[in-house]
Amino acid sequence: MLTSVSLETNTGSIVCTSLQDVEKQRTGEMVRLHVKHGDESQFLFDTTVSISVEELTKQVTSIYNGRLKVSRICSEMEELSEHGITLPPNMQGLTDEQIEELKLKDEWETKCTPSGGSVFKKDELGRRNGHAPDENMKKVLQKTMEEARALIAKKQAEANVCVTMDMVKDALDQLRGAVMIVYPMGLPPHDPIRMEFENNEDLSGTQAGQAVIEEANTQLWWAGKELLRKQKLVDYVGKNEKTKIIVKIQKRGNGAPAREPVISEEEQKKMMMYYHRRQEELKKLEEDEDISYMNADWADSSSLKRQFQGVNDIKWRPR
Repeated sequence: MLTSVSLETNTGSIVCTSLQDVEKQRTGEMVRLHVKHGDESQFLFDTTVSISVEELTKQVTSIYNGRLKVSRICSEMEELSEHGITLPPNMQGLTDEQIEELKLKDEWETKCTPSGGSVFKKDELGRRNGHAPDENMKKVLQKTMEEARALIAKKQAEANVCVTMDMVKDALDQLRGAVMIVYPMGLPPHDPIRMEFENNEDLSGTQAGQAVIEEANTQLWWAGKELLRKQKLVDYVGKNEKTKIIVKIQKRGNGAPAREPVISEEEQKKMMMYYHRRQEELKKLEEDEDISYMNADWADSSSLKRQFQGVNDIKWRPR
């Protein structure tokens, strides 16, 4: 008996629980979730009404946290391309004089050299050793970062493109490959980029760590209701597969998120512009006090009298 099927699509793969779900995915009859965090759009996600909220929460949370991981790695790779590898923790933040006085040495400096040589650019924050990759290798890192960011960007939602976990993994693989090209000997074990790739990152006490939502503490909300994990999605949205809903993801204990406005911000701007333009038109009409119709022939009270007297077309001019 079939329990689950992984179906490959042009945007990645989706786990379907039955042959019926496979057929729905092929024909495009899927429930589309517009996932938001607060008021900020995150990504689109396709699923079926038959999925359990438990499984849906796991999938949505994995993509949400995976996108955050890609963003963190890209931020660190920017620093890597500018200032080289990370210094050992006991050397970070120290001045050159302090390092010399304490007789500290970075043993990874010679082990982890970039391909094609390095260009020295001192890190004013004292986190990295300053031996940055040359211009060609720097471009490799930058181009890969742009492609990875575009793959999981929030603009994908505007383009009506769904984000899958396969797309997140693809972005991570691209970043990992670029780092291996530039640093074939690898990065130091204490470098944040390597720790992210190995899932050993320590985000405690950081702003980035607060953004991560653990799967066990994740809540999904729709239409002011929490989607309870023991239920199925069909219990909330009905049996119509061709449905699009806005789902908000947040940490447990934060209360119900604010409900979506009746009209979008863009529609509100257009309405305000229309009412402003209409007010200006009415104001102009009041100021003009248009009485030009008084010059029309049909508004001349003496027109009939002049016509009987035969002086209707007489024009007066000075001699």
